[in-house]
This record gives sequence, C-alpha cells and structure tokens, in this order.
Amino acid sequence: MAKPILVVGSAALDSVEGPAGKVEDALGGSSFFFSTAASLMAPVNLVAVIGTDFPMEKIEYLKDRNVDLEGLEVAEGETFRWAGRYLDDPNQRETLYTKLGVFEEFSPKIPEHFRSTPLVFLGNIHPALQLQVLDQIEKPELVVLDTMNFWIHGTPDELKKAIELVDVLIVNDEEAFDLTGKSDLRNAANDLMSRGPRAIVVKKGQHGAVLYQPDEDIFFAPAFPVQHVVDPTGAGDTFAAGFLGYLANHPLQDPMSWRRAIVNGSVVASYVVEDFSMNRTKALTNSEIESRFNRFREMTQF
Repeated sequence: MAKPILVVGSAALDSVEGPAGKVEDALGGSSFFFSTAASLMAPVNLVAVIGTDFPMEKIEYLKDRNVDLEGLEVAEGETFRWAGRYLDDPNQRETLYTKLGVFEEFSPKIPEHFRSTPLVFLGNIHPALQLQVLDQIEKPELVVLDTMNFWIHGTPDELKKAIELVDVLIVNDEEAFDLTGKSDLRNAANDLMSRGPRAIVVKKGQHGAVLYQPDEDIFFAPAFPVQHVVDPTGAGDTFAAGFLGYLANHPLQDPMSWRRAIVNGSVVASYVVEDFSMNRTKALTNSEIESRFNRFREMTQF
C-alpha cells in the first residue's frame, strides 16, 4: 500500500504563451502540478493558499484522485498569478508578470491529521515557510526540498537552515554551483550532502537528472525524449511527483528504488510538457506511465 505524501507549495493561475499557442488563467503552482501527478501513485495531502477569486471547478478532479484538500486555505483577496512566454527554444522563457496576491501573506497551517504524513515535499516557496512546515510535522520518513536561485541569493541563511533539516535536496546545475561555490557537480553534491541531506537530485532539464548519495555510485538518467514540447511549466514539480510517488510504493532502504524513482520522475515529467498546464497529467493513467517506463528501460539498456 502506498504511503501518503504531504505537499506544501504554491497554488496559482498561469497565463502561458509560446510557439504552440497560449492559455490564460490556467491551473498552475507547485502544489497542483505535484498533486495532479503524484496522486496517480499515492494519496496526497495538499497545503496551499488560494484567493476568493479562485475558480474551484478547476480542481474538482483532485477529489477523485485521492487528494485531501483540507489544507487548502481560501484567503480574502486574489489568487497568485504568473504569466510567461516561451521562445522557440522551450528552455528559454521570459516572465511577463508575477502577482503574488494572497500568496504574499501565506503562512502554512498543517492540519492535525496531516502532520504525521510519512513523505513530505516542500515545494519551491520561501525557506522561512519551509521551516514553518518542518516545525509542524512529526517524524517523517523522508522530506524532499525544492528551491531556486531567487532564494539562494535572497534568503541564504534561512535556506541553509532548511537544507540541514531535510533528506533530499532537488536543484539544477546552476543552483548547486551557487549554493556551494563549486564548479564541478560531484564536488557540489558532496558539499551539499555534508550539510545534512542524504541525497542530492540534480535536474538537468532536457538532459535528464543525476542522483548523488553518500554510499552509492552516481546514477544518471536521461530525460525521456518528447517529440513536441508544448509547455514546460511545472515539469520540475511533476518530476518530483514521479520521484516521490515511486518511493511511496517501494522500500526506501533499497538503492534500486531510488534509481527507479529518478526514471519514474523523468517519465512522468515527459507527459506534463506535452500540453498546457495539467491538461496531460489530468488525463494520465498508470498504464501509460508503465508503458513509457518500460520504453525507457529498452532505450537505456546495453
């Protein structure tokens, strides 16, 4: 039986445009991207904040996907909104605007029956909020933290404290280098592990992900090749969902569980980029994940 996962992150309405078209006020935010995908594999307890203007019909499907929304706070004001434009190269985008709305005053309140959730994903939010969550949860088996350069440069002391208290840190190359001052990924990962985490996952976008653990060899998995990328928004959170969703169903003590979790993360993330927002992952099935997972194995076996 899958272990439940607690996710604490942003809840947003995104307006995205690119070569494939555009959408306005589409469902966005790390908590929704993560929950939509992870709920295929495990029960999810969601904590986030939305405004009174939020169209609740957009998340009706989550109730059928084993997502507990008790921790979704509705605050007076406007929902967090973000708008971005992707260029011909989907790895390049420009932010058109960011309107924090009620997210600016967000203070995570973890419902009592969420506090003992065994697996925890701290989405890419202010490190002070991540620390608030860590103060409220009780003896989790695994805590995964995501962050970005904005927090690395803007709130280094609080981020340092948060990193010391978690089990897994997810970063990209640039973030790993900025956090450590190192110019080699392995040295950067070793430095980060010396601070507390027992594993470092380095996301490399279209080039895959690398898993570093103290007593294990480095494991590298390429990204699953997608022929037509429509919208890369939320790919990192969806990768984390596939990663943690797999671990929720397999023993954490088994090194192979972690390797397969990285592959599963890559597979699940390959689906979300095929359409805008969560349109693809809302319709995703476990059989599709399994099929692409097996295809991944065939492509990388030699």
